[in-house]
Amino acid sequence: MNRMAPARPMIWLAAIALLLALAIAAIWRLKAHAVAPSGPVEVLRLAVNVEYVGSCPVLAARAHGYFAREGIDALLQPYSSGKASLQAVLQGRAELSTVSDIPVVLASLNQQSVVIIASIFEAERDHGIVGRLDRGVSTPASLKGKRIGVTLGTSGHFTLDAFLNRQKLLPGEVTLRNYAPEQLAGALARGEVDAAAGWEPFLAGMSHAIAGNAAIFYGEDVYAGLFNVAGAGDYVRNHPATMRKVLRALLAGARFCRDEPEAARALFSNASASEAARLQAAWHDYQFAIVLDQRLLLALEDEARWAIKNRLAERSDMPNFLDAVYLDALEDVAPSAMTVIH
Repeated sequence: MNRMAPARPMIWLAAIALLLALAIAAIWRLKAHAVAPSGPVEVLRLAVNVEYVGSCPVLAARAHGYFAREGIDALLQPYSSGKASLQAVLQGRAELSTVSDIPVVLASLNQQSVVIIASIFEAERDHGIVGRLDRGVSTPASLKGKRIGVTLGTSGHFTLDAFLNRQKLLPGEVTLRNYAPEQLAGALARGEVDAAAGWEPFLAGMSHAIAGNAAIFYGEDVYAGLFNVAGAGDYVRNHPATMRKVLRALLAGARFCRDEPEAARALFSNASASEAARLQAAWHDYQFAIVLDQRLLLALEDEARWAIKNRLAERSDMPNFLDAVYLDALEDVAPSAMTVIH
């Protein structure tokens, strides 16, 4: 009996160590989800493309309490495109939106003050074109003379035009038909168009709609889009403290999307089994980061030239796109993430 006695302190020590570890983990979780203890809670409406993987930092910030920790009650409004999300901001139905660069360019060219507070996502292989093999669309060059569905004024539209230009096809050599993103798969399946251009997850939806009859061409060589958070210029500039809070929450959200891929993919709970499998396969190629990069300004200028050439907006002169980015908040919160020359 005496030989067994020393084991008891070891058991107690192990139990204490386990309880201490559990307590530390619980404290960490509480800190991660805690609401700021002082100051009023600020309600913020965010128009978000909730089905697009680029929205992951926003979804994570909402779901895991990073907005709440900053004293923000984030109300997410779902939209199927950045164009529609930004329209909600311009119409006063939301304060901020997730949006690609193209709608920001078109807003600037149409004398609407929109500013980007940060880019939150970048991917190359998430825009493209799906064609019907039975309509003779088997190669990029075979798009000539075809009817192509697209959501005008979006990154899908820009990608399509750049893709056609790469094939030395003139705009007049195809017929464009305008659809909302969620309508493209149906239009393709019904044969209203011979091909359709868009982005994920709608590309996958188009391919499944004509399963066994689909040719898909990705646009990674012509468009590597930056996905952003943007708001009306007056609102953003008049709420610098709020912008800093939003960016701190998004930094935590982007970190979650990078470090916890399985849990991050679970944020897209409405994804089909095939879409979930596609996300899992592609996740390592996604870049979740809260930045303002000089490449953004160069992209905005390139896209403005495209829009002016195609007469998609009122202005015919190049805007100063430094007016379309809000630098102060990110420079305060994460100065190393801000590389815009100014």
